Amino acid sequence: MNLHLIIGDKLYSSWSLRAALALELAGATYTEELIKLNQPDTRERILKHSPTGKVPLLKTEHGTIADSLAIAEYLVERFPEAELWPRDVASRAQARSACAQMHSGFFGLRGNLPFDLSRDAALSPMPPEAQADIERMLALWAECRAAVTEPGPFLFGRVSLADAFFAPIAVRLRTYRVALPAVDAAYVETIYQWPAFKAWQKAGLEEVVR
Repeated sequence: MNLHLIIGDKLYSSWSLRAALALELAGATYTEELIKLNQPDTRERILKHSPTGKVPLLKTEHGTIADSLAIAEYLVERFPEAELWPRDVASRAQARSACAQMHSGFFGLRGNLPFDLSRDAALSPMPPEAQADIERMLALWAECRAAVTEPGPFLFGRVSLADAFFAPIAVRLRTYRVALPAVDAAYVETIYQWPAFKAWQKAGLEEVVR
């Protein structure tokens, strides 16, 4: 199976991070191509691969798949043995719901706290729409934890696609120094200690000095 992932800067591209973590969870062998964002030729280079003009993109034997959620679901089908969603039906439904909510919402949080792995400064004052989204995010995480049937430190106990999708939120909460309840701070630390995330973080921070 030939898989080729097209991403943006690891330092800035939260959606690319989600797709990469999903591939790592699947245990898939893949190649990677980075297209720098916010350059004069960025859109032109991406359009050579897909009409969306956006990353990530996954090139497969079944065509090019755009959008991180579609990539994740493709991997679920192609790597069933990896059990990328929680095993329990109720937990799996909650995980899919949480990822869909993240995927289509939280614009106040995403817009006011741009993803930047190198940032380490609080945002003051926190815009009301961002604060409201943060509170809703923590409530959503609590809903996920309430559905746990397997022990472990991730959102559904065992690591899953939900963690791939919420890893960029964990980054935002830490890099903008958002004060968190102990249980949520522990989850953010779990993401930061996840080997797949640590590898991406290291590569992203190395982009700063290039």
